Amino acid sequence: MADICLRTADEGSDATGVFADDGLWADVFALPYVTRHPELAFVVEAPDGRVVGYVLGTDDTDAFEDWFAGSWWPRIAARHPRPDVERTRQDGTLIYAYGRRAGHEPYAGQGYPAHLHIDLLPEAQGRGLGRRLILTLLDELRRRGVPGLHLVASARNAGAVAFYDRIGLTRLDSHPGVQAFGVRLDR
Repeated sequence: MADICLRTADEGSDATGVFADDGLWADVFALPYVTRHPELAFVVEAPDGRVVGYVLGTDDTDAFEDWFAGSWWPRIAARHPRPDVERTRQDGTLIYAYGRRAGHEPYAGQGYPAHLHIDLLPEAQGRGLGRRLILTLLDELRRRGVPGLHLVASARNAGAVAFYDRIGLTRLDSHPGVQAFGVRLDR
């Protein structure tokens, strides 16, 4: 999963070398989800058995963010010192990681308490696998009684934004540079 996260982290493209530490991508956007909610992690395998995509989620964003800040990040923060100011994309990601707390993203409090991250390698894209992964996660969240889910994509990741539109997610008001989407699960 860490490799897939890295190979898709640059707005859908390979992020190898974008940060001084390639592992930061997974430490922030993949591994904490698998650690906290392995039951909400679903993968797609290629015919040869390699994992080529995943969807990861949490059913309670605010609880997850507090766990991230209080349990996950302190265990690995020594590998990722906090920068004083944002000079690079890595600095921005670190500042984001150090600032994660309940209420950091507004969508959880707007009826979309769950959120997800999905990444598929190019060889797995365009075959309906992303849709199937998301539907699998949504079914599990419905089973748990979760009323809604949100996700946030880079506005520059045109492929992802188009995909979320195609599968029927609703665009939510978003801050500059990103496009948030939501889906109600209780209707």
